[in-house]
Amino acid sequence: MKHATSNSNSTDEERRGLLKWTAILLGGLASAAAGIPIVGFLFGPLRKRDDQWTTAGKVDEFPVGKTRLVDLQNPLHSLGDGDAGKIAIYVRRADEATFQIFAINCTHLGCPVNWLADAGLFMCPCHGGVYYEDGSHASGPPPRGLYQYEHRLEKGDLLVKLGHLPTLQQPG
Repeated sequence: MKHATSNSNSTDEERRGLLKWTAILLGGLASAAAGIPIVGFLFGPLRKRDDQWTTAGKVDEFPVGKTRLVDLQNPLHSLGDGDAGKIAIYVRRADEATFQIFAINCTHLGCPVNWLADAGLFMCPCHGGVYYEDGSHASGPPPRGLYQYEHRLEKGDLLVKLGHLPTLQQPG
């Protein structure tokens, strides 16, 4: 009888040891699952990613005197971004050699502005901000004109420097 009891105690100890290590392993996995995104959030800003030149289209696609809305893929997007990985810009071609590339966001609170071709104005539907066709502030609460992206012409293409979106505090 004693022999059976000691065998039973040994089995109980093995079972407790197995449960203990299983609990430690599962706790470690749960901590890692919660901790990895937190570490990424804390140290992500330390990883500097520079804006990149992106093709907005052929120069010939933009008629002189017209402003056009263009959707481009953000070069700094992640695979899971979907439509959030796109950047909308307004491309204005003032003359043969002069382009202006505007962010679509109002400088007041960031609402997307609309281009009204008949009036030659950008209008913000949120609080009535108005901008002239050259992006300068016309009226309403916005503190300044629309943000303009850097651009260049290369081999018949219009290239725009994209990546980090302008903010209300730091326009560029």
